[in-house]
Amino acid sequence: MNNTSEDEWRVKLSPLQFKVLREKGTERAFTGEYDKHFDSGVYTCAGCDAPLYTSQQKFKSGCGWPAFFDAIPGALTRHEDNSHGMTRVEICCKNCGGHLGHVFKGEGYKHTPDDERHCVNSISLKFRNE
Repeated sequence: MNNTSEDEWRVKLSPLQFKVLREKGTERAFTGEYDKHFDSGVYTCAGCDAPLYTSQQKFKSGCGWPAFFDAIPGALTRHEDNSHGMTRVEICCKNCGGHLGHVFKGEGYKHTPDDERHCVNSISLKFRNE
């Protein structure tokens, strides 16, 4: 796990990146640069550049945030999140602990082999062309 201090994160990240990655915030729907982005490549953590998702795992969900049906094996950790009066599964970068978003199951998306949607904040990601 990355040993960067919160003060170092504040210097490294933009204010919105810090709010989302370090304070578990959420960017507004339909405002992120990767919601409608479908180039071929790899999505990495905006905090530490660890590879998280491939473009082959991304699909159009219409939810307003980038959606993936799976992650690169070993890239994420999952935690139960009981905030906001509901139970969800939070996903974080395994390398630095940065908050990425949440996983939702059972929504009926035909693009997902296990009916799972990783709803990820664009601001938590960077993209690298293949």
